[in-house]
Amino acid sequence: MLNKSGNIQTFIGCDAAYNDANVVIFGAPYDSTTSNRPGTRFAAAAIRNDSWGLETYSPYQDLDLEDAQIYDAGELELPFGRPCPALDMIEAATTQILADGKKPLMIGGEHLVTLGAVRAIAKKHPDLRIIHLDAHTDLRQDYLGESLSHATVLRRCHDILGDGRIYQFGVRSGTKEEFAWAAKGHTHLQKFNMNGLVEIVESLGDAPVYFTLDLDVLDPSAFPGTGTPEAGGISFMDLLGVIKLLKQLNVVGCDVVELAPNYDTSGVSTAVACKVIRELLLAIGDCGASPQ
Repeated sequence: MLNKSGNIQTFIGCDAAYNDANVVIFGAPYDSTTSNRPGTRFAAAAIRNDSWGLETYSPYQDLDLEDAQIYDAGELELPFGRPCPALDMIEAATTQILADGKKPLMIGGEHLVTLGAVRAIAKKHPDLRIIHLDAHTDLRQDYLGESLSHATVLRRCHDILGDGRIYQFGVRSGTKEEFAWAAKGHTHLQKFNMNGLVEIVESLGDAPVYFTLDLDVLDPSAFPGTGTPEAGGISFMDLLGVIKLLKQLNVVGCDVVELAPNYDTSGVSTAVACKVIRELLLAIGDCGASPQ
């Protein structure tokens, strides 16, 4: 159940009352299908704690979280090792946020948590599109016989949306079969970089968009704290450029997933995730506006 009554610790600047908020943050601490290094269930708590090392003001966007209306609902209590009920709980929380006229921003957790949010949002917005940034294709039909996995999540989203409505960028790892499947027109997949994203944004117009950000799209030299690091990623400034583009879109929900904070004892990966989330909140939030 979504907490509407307030939190002891919040992401910096995100302490609006639930009824006043335009954007609602919640954590989905689930990593039971992780195939390499687990630990993403600790991400949201680490991000909230470390966010207080940031300023609320972004010089990149000349916007301030203090001028936004954002509520932090804390963590969902998800059952370990049980993907179906975990996804149901994420879907229910997202549905509640949407019904109250607000935008959800979910902090994972492994990438499978995206599926629960997409299920809810696609019911409200049947013409939904997804923009997906990731080092990995996540398009397997199954992984070791399991159809619900962080390695299958975008394939399961495709089951809901169909061809031509998922746009993938920065991908540099996956099976030969996954790349071939995407190349048949099932998804738009841009390997290695963000080329073509500006044109995609221009073509989408007012269509509802869900933005899912797997932080391992970043190069591990800037972001080593993740379960499956892949060399050859984009820079923070590249990612910031993408986030600024989102201001041109009708973003109806988003998530940030796959920080595993314990694998980077320097704390840099968590600090990067905090800054990314600050910029994302400012890009999708209506600073100074009231909810509908």
